This record gives sequence, C-alpha cells and structure tokens, in this order.
Amino acid sequence: MSLIQAIILGIVEGITEFLPISSTGHMALVASFMNIEKEDFTKLFIENIQFGAIISVLLIYFRKFIDFKSYKFYVKLVIAVIPSVIVGLLIKKYIDNVLGIPLFIAIVMFLGGFLLIFVDNWFKGSNLEKEEQITYKKSLIIGCFQLLAIVFPGFSRSAATIIGGMQQKLTRKLAAEFSFFLAVPTLAGAFLKSLWDAYKNTPELLSHHNVMMLILGNIIAFVVAIIAIKAFIAYITKHGFRVFGYYRIIVGLAIIVLIILGKGFTF
Repeated sequence: MSLIQAIILGIVEGITEFLPISSTGHMALVASFMNIEKEDFTKLFIENIQFGAIISVLLIYFRKFIDFKSYKFYVKLVIAVIPSVIVGLLIKKYIDNVLGIPLFIAIVMFLGGFLLIFVDNWFKGSNLEKEEQITYKKSLIIGCFQLLAIVFPGFSRSAATIIGGMQQKLTRKLAAEFSFFLAVPTLAGAFLKSLWDAYKNTPELLSHHNVMMLILGNIIAFVVAIIAIKAFIAYITKHGFRVFGYYRIIVGLAIIVLIILGKGFTF
C-alpha cells in the first residue's frame, strides 16, 4: 500500500464511519478501485484504522465516558455489543470473504438506501431525548439491529444501530449518538481481534512500512471523523436521513453498473 492510498482510505474512513452509508463498504470499494482489495494488508488496514474513529468519539463525548458514577451507561454498551461479539466470532471467515466481493457490497448499499428514505416517516413518534431513558432491553434490541451490518457488509453499522434506536423511540439525535457510543466497544473489539490475529498468524503484515501506514491512516481518520460527527449531528437534527438514502441508492446503482460493464472494480 502506498502513502497516497493510505491517505485516501483514511479520509474515506473518517467521513463514512459514523454516517449511515457504510464505511467498510466504501473502503472496500475504494480499495477495489485502486486494485489493492486482494492484498492481505488491505483487509488489516481497513479493520484497524477504525481505531482513529473510536478516539474521535472519546474526545467529542469525553465527559460522558469519564463519568464513572453513571455505571449504567457502560452496562448498556456491554449489553448492546454482546450480539455482535458472538455473531462476529462465529462468521468472521464469511465476513472476510464477502468484503472481497464489491458486487455484494454495492447491492446491499443500494437496497439499504430505501430504508433510510422512509425511516423518518416510520418513526415519527420517537421522543426519547436522553441516554438515561434507554433501558437495558432497548440497548439489547439496538445491539441486535447492529447484526444487520455484520451479516450484510455494506449495510452500515451506523445505519443499523440508528434504525434500531429510532425503532426503540429514540430521537434522531439520540439514536445517532448512541450509535457513536456503541461504536467504541464494537470497533475496539474488532481492532484488537484483528491486530492479535495478524500478530499471531501473519506477523509479516506488521512490517515497519505497514505499521507506519496504519498510524497515518488512524491519524487521518481521527481528524476527519471529528469534523464528520459534528456536521452529521447538526444535519440530521434538522433534516433527517433521507439524503443519505438517496446517496446510497445512486452510488450503489452506479457501482453495480460499473461492475456489470467490467469497469472500475474487480470481484
């Protein structure tokens, strides 16, 4: 992986990780466009630069995460992440294989767009505005929605958890913020598991050059994600998710056409 390719993927991760448009899908597709999707290090890079995005959430919501007296907040995150941990470990090989199939990701991205177009109308009655109003049961249900992103790469972890949150009567803003909170243990677990697997099974991937690329990608993802999160919250609070649905449909359809025509992507 070259310096420019690492920078591009870092920017893509930072912009897309917390938007309901699938960061993994975008990075996999961009990697395919740059003809590096089949490289073993590319998969490791995509999984590990999510760490930078995690740090951005911790920085923005610093006070929330250091309020150790509010232990229920952490219990909710643990409960919500349990389904993903179990299913993720069971189907990791499936996930790795699907990430190498741009057509599958593009189709999921396309179909998921229709959900976002109508999600605001489906859950107009959502009125829970504070994290304290989220019960353990609601946390578990939202965590189960997150499985959509695991089973169908390209669906978007953010989209799945936001839809789950709104289905549980959370406002758009709170659903998005809880999605950010849930990303911390979810992505941290994926990051540690991926890094350990690489260290144990393919240590050659952790060469000096590759480690430098990982550090660079995380720094870029961190900076870009801070901007993306603040802009995203401000936008959805006023306008909702419809524009992201249209975006997914247009991009997904365009990629499907390119793949069918044999241009731009391999699979």
